[in-house]
Amino acid sequence: MWIKIRNWLDVRIGLGDLVQTKVLDYRIPKNINIFYTLGFIAVIAYAVEALTGIILLIYYIPHPDHAFRSVQDIMTKVPYGWLFREMHAVGSNLMITVILLHMVVVFLMGNYKQPRELTWLGGGLSLLFAVIFGLSGYLLPWTQLSYWATTVVTSMPTAFPVIGDTISHILRGGDHVSEITLSRFFALHVAIMPPLFLALMGIHLFLINRTGISATPFGIADEEQRPLTKYKRKTHPDGYPYYPYFFRKQIYMMMAYFAVMFFIITFLPTLFFPEEANIPADPFKTPPDIRPAWYLLAPYQLLKLIPNKFFGISLQVVLVIVFLFWPFLDTQKEKNILKRPVLRGVFISLLALWVILLFWGRN
Repeated sequence: MWIKIRNWLDVRIGLGDLVQTKVLDYRIPKNINIFYTLGFIAVIAYAVEALTGIILLIYYIPHPDHAFRSVQDIMTKVPYGWLFREMHAVGSNLMITVILLHMVVVFLMGNYKQPRELTWLGGGLSLLFAVIFGLSGYLLPWTQLSYWATTVVTSMPTAFPVIGDTISHILRGGDHVSEITLSRFFALHVAIMPPLFLALMGIHLFLINRTGISATPFGIADEEQRPLTKYKRKTHPDGYPYYPYFFRKQIYMMMAYFAVMFFIITFLPTLFFPEEANIPADPFKTPPDIRPAWYLLAPYQLLKLIPNKFFGISLQVVLVIVFLFWPFLDTQKEKNILKRPVLRGVFISLLALWVILLFWGRN
């Protein structure tokens, strides 16, 4: 039967030719490393989020009176509901981590330079979308932690004059986090962000396919340092075949991803969710320590250190813009960061500052 199905597809879409050209005959750089699989792992992470999210959507009730209880019922009454919920919650944090690591690797490899400026922009927007994804889902369990963390995040725009209060009011649907906020975040998380993120991911993969995979800049002379005047797809006729060489690396990394996920679920259940994540939201009881999700701890801690909130948020907006459009700002042709001491020093300093602020904000 499978042979008949394969032959039927082969006649109509050229399945055999597709497998031959895109898998068996596809060549990758010889010096490619396992970090190049992070983009693939990000796709796997999103697939896990989508599948587990659909299952949770069947039982979740987006209303302040029932949201927390419905999540507890998923954890205790739905067969394997606890597993799907933990995979979804832990997976959302891991997806952001993987995309962040992917962007760091691309930066260190210098693979954001021509002709891959748009590819970098797509990856940067994917990271921002993943953060928005996480924020919109953070409120849905309607816990004490998620309620007050959302209150903090949605109050940040008020630092901007004229439009700040309006932006905060649109996000909340009122002056404070309420039933309307929950409905808006639920719609954003379930109906708006999934197709947008999927479309952006598709565009990103299309750009990668059109420009080709760039080799690592370490230990080789890269002809891409010469200015391009017309479209040219990067090919590696002398490289290794994608299957089984790189395919095997992707499978190993996928296994490692799920190993990390289930290790956290089993042995570190409070890593991303402290005790406040198991307490229903109480709008009339402000907790002594309000903190957003870990991926916003560094920006949040930086805001606490800067007296002028408008300046603090404006600075972070500028940093995000610089991050997104960095390929257009970095005009040097050299891709090897080891040969660029100034850029290397700035990167290490910013990374150290981010780590310090992250742990400072966590304590």
